[in-house]
Amino acid sequence: MPDPFYIIEPKAPKVPIIISVPHSGTDFPEEIKQDYLEGQLKVLDDTDWNVEEVYDFASELGITVIHAKYSRWVIDLNRDPESKPLYNDGRIITGLCSYTDFFGRPIYKAAQDPNQEEVERRLKTYYWTYYQKVQALLDERKAEFGKVLLWDAHSIRHLVPSIQKEPFPDMILGNNDHKTADQEWIETAINTLRKGPFQVNHNTPFKGGHITRYFGKPAENQHALQLEMNKILYMNEEEMKYDTVRASIVKTVLKPVFQELIKAMA
Repeated sequence: MPDPFYIIEPKAPKVPIIISVPHSGTDFPEEIKQDYLEGQLKVLDDTDWNVEEVYDFASELGITVIHAKYSRWVIDLNRDPESKPLYNDGRIITGLCSYTDFFGRPIYKAAQDPNQEEVERRLKTYYWTYYQKVQALLDERKAEFGKVLLWDAHSIRHLVPSIQKEPFPDMILGNNDHKTADQEWIETAINTLRKGPFQVNHNTPFKGGHITRYFGKPAENQHALQLEMNKILYMNEEEMKYDTVRASIVKTVLKPVFQELIKAMA
């Protein structure tokens, strides 16, 4: 079984930061690909398109990047493994092995939704394998530096009515209300992000998903932050095609964040 992730190795001396991109995958394992609606497979509307490309500067700073191979429609790496809700405010969010996309449209052919046995198989094969690799990378850095930060990188459509009726802000930094990372590093990240031209929210409307909450253990010198980014910042107006000009502006905002975090963690 091939690894359900890709690794982008650092080109410079390593630093105590790992970037995770769990929702940019577009592949489907051959054994289940035929279960999905062909029309949905052509669109993959819930994909965090090209997010690892937005962070292509990371390797030059000594940061390792791990990004998912498979689509979140196979299994969502940023959901609770027991499908416990991450929010209790009534918003509708797709599940661990969702039957629909963000707009409530079915993604599987009739009677092909995964049963519990299949969900457990996907957890073991794809989900926990990704988590184990993330933890191994974090352990490696912590052994070398005594501390480590995981940055979980996401993007989302400008407007998703099932989550909220209003358009999303440009960027949202999440740390589960200051629980998943050192306060100094939180302030470093948010203050540096806000030096750019974008609107930056903090823990609203997203506090960080399961990855941030699972790996963020400040008491163990293991920290985690999530950045949710509006797709129109780096894609075209239809949010389906990568826009190199827009993405270049985003990179000028993101790269200094990591440069400042590296200094703060030294």
